[in-house]
Amino acid sequence: MVRYKKIEMFCNNGSNWKGKEYKLDNNDILIRLRYALDIKDADIVEMFKLGGVDVTKEDVLKMLSKPDEDEDGSEDRLECNYFMLESFLNGFIIFKRGKQEEKADQPAKPVLSIKNSSNVNNILLKKLKIALALSSEDMIEIFELAGITITKGELSAVFRKEGHRNYKECGDRYVRNFLKGLAIKYRK
Repeated sequence: MVRYKKIEMFCNNGSNWKGKEYKLDNNDILIRLRYALDIKDADIVEMFKLGGVDVTKEDVLKMLSKPDEDEDGSEDRLECNYFMLESFLNGFIIFKRGKQEEKADQPAKPVLSIKNSSNVNNILLKKLKIALALSSEDMIEIFELAGITITKGELSAVFRKEGHRNYKECGDRYVRNFLKGLAIKYRK
């Protein structure tokens, strides 16, 4: 019974931050990933380009800016949608690992795997695992650096295909802590 609660806690998508609900958006993911891995603006532009989206350095700076709560809504922030985020992550994989050569007998992969807000965290962790060539043990270690203890089975449930009977949705809290662990590991 305790194990089931632990899995539910890991997969709980709601997060309580300083007494209020805080939802991690795509721009926050880019900001945290950029900081954690110390990615330069020019490299971010290149990653978007490798993923099939043309953005300028100015566009990247607008995406990486935090919204001002004091303003009257006239923000100059460029929202990063799911297509842009997934294109960035695909470009990040190509940037880190090189372009994968297509085989004739291999079926074409779907263009987008991020369909909605419920699976964005799962896809993010999968693509970061691929781009950084991390094993499950490496990912568990990164979570532990941020103070989160999970098992290999719990991590495996997050990597399952959506619709699989053992698939679990990953919550924002764990993505934030994973990115925090990446920062601790890579910014020493």
